[in-house]
Amino acid sequence: MTGAPVVLKAECLQRSGSFKLRGALAKVAALGARSGAGLVTASAGNHARAVALAAASQDIGCDVFMPLDAAVSKVAAVERLGARVHLAGESVEEALELASRCAEKSGAAFVHPFDDLDVIAGQGTLAHELIEEVPDLARVVLPVGGGGLASGVGIALRRAQMDVELVGVQARACAPYAAALERRGSPAPVEAAPGGTIADGIAIKHPGALTLPLLRELLHSVETVSEDEIADAMVFLAERAKLVAEGAGAAAVAAVLSARLAPPSGTTVAILSGGNVDSGLLAAVLRRHETEEGRRVRIFTRVPDRPGGLAELLSLIASARANLVTLEHVREAVPLHVRETGVELTLETRGPAHTDEVLAALQHAGYEVRLE
Repeated sequence: MTGAPVVLKAECLQRSGSFKLRGALAKVAALGARSGAGLVTASAGNHARAVALAAASQDIGCDVFMPLDAAVSKVAAVERLGARVHLAGESVEEALELASRCAEKSGAAFVHPFDDLDVIAGQGTLAHELIEEVPDLARVVLPVGGGGLASGVGIALRRAQMDVELVGVQARACAPYAAALERRGSPAPVEAAPGGTIADGIAIKHPGALTLPLLRELLHSVETVSEDEIADAMVFLAERAKLVAEGAGAAAVAAVLSARLAPPSGTTVAILSGGNVDSGLLAAVLRRHETEEGRRVRIFTRVPDRPGGLAELLSLIASARANLVTLEHVREAVPLHVRETGVELTLETRGPAHTDEVLAALQHAGYEVRLE
C-alpha cells in the first residue's frame, strides 16, 4: 500500500495501554527513596494510568488530578489501580497547576506528563528496541502531543548515530507543533487552542518548555492528519492488524496511509502510542466506516397502519438477507395517508450491490423506498 516496508510498534499492548508506562517507571526509578512521600500527577487518561500503575508496582501512594470532564471510564481505570483521583480544573492544564501545588504542599514528587527529563528518557527506551529489532530502520513516524515520546525517541536515535528520519504527526484540528516548528527563532511556546478531535491524547494547548526546543532540533518534519484519516486508520488497524488503537495512537498510521510521505529506502516504523479508546467512540468509528463502505444504510418507506403491516415489510427484508439494526415509526412531518405509517430502518448489508438487491425486492413488492 505504501511502496515500502512498514512495521507497527504496538505500544497499545503495554500493561497500562500506552507508551506512557515507560516514562512513569523511569521517573519512579530516578526518584529512588524520594518517591516514598508519594506521587502526584495530572492527566486526562494515559499518563494517569501509567503513573498509577508505576506507583502500585512500588507500593507508593499516588494522587491524580483529572479534569472535570474526564471520561468516566478513564477515571474508573485509574481508581482501579489504587490511585486517589481528584476531579478538578476545566482542562488538563488547570489540573496540572493544581497537581503541582498539591505536590509542593505535601512534599510528594510531581510527575509531569512530558516536560520532565526523566520521563523523556523513559520514553526513549522505545527507540533502543527499534534499533535492536529493525536493522534497516529508515523512518520513525509517531504522534506528537506534549512531545515527550518524540523527544525521547529522537535523542536516543541521535545518540546511537542513526541516520533515521523522525516524522511527528498532529491532528489537523489541533496542531500547535506544526506552527511552532515554523518559528524556529522564537524561544517561547506558540499557543494554539485545541479543537475537538478524536485524537484527544495529542490535543494540547501549547508545546512543552523542554520539549519544544528539542523537537525543533530533532524532528525532520511534522505531518497533520484529518479526523477522517484518523478514523480510517483506527478501522484499518482493527480490521487488518487486529489491534485496537485510540485516535492519538492511530495518528502515525493515518500519516503513513495518507500517501503524503515519500517511501524511504528502508523500513518505516509507525508507533501505535496507545489503545485506551472509549468503547462508544470505537463503535461509532466502526459504524461510520460501515456506512461509508455501503454496508450500513438508512431507508424510509411507508407501511399500512394495520395489524401485520410492519411484519410483512420485515419478512421481505429478512428474505433479502439484510440485518435490521434499528426501526423507528415516523408519523409526523411526512406526507402520509390516514391509514399509513412511515418507518425509518437502519440495515446492515454485504455492500452496495446487496443494498441494491434489497431495495429492488422492496420496490417489486410495491413499497416506495427512499435512501436517507
